[in-house]
Amino acid sequence: MSLSDAVLSGASPQELAHAPLPDHFTAAHLRVEDEQVFADLPEDADKDVRRTLHVGEVPMPELAPDEVLLAVMASTVNYNTVWSAKFEPLSTFRFLRHYGREGGWATRHDQPFHVLGSDAAGVVVRTGSGVRHWRPGDHAMVNAAYVDDQEPISQADGMLGEHQLAWGYETNYGGLAQYAVARTSQLIAKPAHLTWEEAATIPACAGTAYRMLVSDRGARMKQGDVVLIWGASGGLGAYAAQLVKNGGGIAVGVVGSEEKAEAARRVGCDVVVNREEIGIGDDTGEDPAQWRRPGSGSGVRCGPPSGPIPTSSSSTWAVPRSGSPCSSSGAAGRS
Repeated sequence: MSLSDAVLSGASPQELAHAPLPDHFTAAHLRVEDEQVFADLPEDADKDVRRTLHVGEVPMPELAPDEVLLAVMASTVNYNTVWSAKFEPLSTFRFLRHYGREGGWATRHDQPFHVLGSDAAGVVVRTGSGVRHWRPGDHAMVNAAYVDDQEPISQADGMLGEHQLAWGYETNYGGLAQYAVARTSQLIAKPAHLTWEEAATIPACAGTAYRMLVSDRGARMKQGDVVLIWGASGGLGAYAAQLVKNGGGIAVGVVGSEEKAEAARRVGCDVVVNREEIGIGDDTGEDPAQWRRPGSGSGVRCGPPSGPIPTSSSSTWAVPRSGSPCSSSGAAGRS
């Protein structure tokens, strides 16, 4: 019985451990020879990622002592994948080359292919020689924060480490594949009541929203806080709205269309601001006067949990002096 068949049939840990490991596996990946495909196009041109995303065989890597091999049951496509496939703002092969120069196990990541995917949930099928708390058959979700547990700062906050990377974006062997390689520090036990698809969507978006709004590293949101959520219909914004609602806060969502406004209401936003209705639309909103007109003194205390760089000024203007602006990524403003 193949390893894939063993996973799908719910084989025992012993059967999984003894099933033969394939030499190659199927993965969504980029190829280094495509790096310049979009180089001659204008910056605002439509870059069709079907020209650069390939689904095919890649070789199975050897595991480092602190890693596991995961049979992926579900993954997601997020902006890391889109940016990677467009080779913008930088080619991810540049990240892989830089990481590979560290030597040791890092050299495996510098390949002429890049297996993408910063989300995954699946079944552990192999463990590195130094792994203590995971074994074949365990169900896990993968956190995209690829941290170095030997950096002292990682003991306080792994996200502040000099060598912290985005898994499947700045590293190889990500989640959009039949098998993925992850560090044990990335793994979270999958709750039994979640489907594989639900589990795969949680770590990146929900984890980021929680860190920014609830944790000691973020705004420490409390009951009664008014929270402005830029891009409330996107993945990160939707989780933020639910955290605010269930934490006793007041969720104010900002979106770019009526369709997205309905989505924001469904996930729990108490108030939804449609940028089109207040004359901003796709404008970057850098003029403070635009934002002072619709809601001067709105009482927003934490906001926004996400938003592209061009929206940062307008978002900051919407926060009173006692507020806590929080920003992350560069994608949610499209929501």
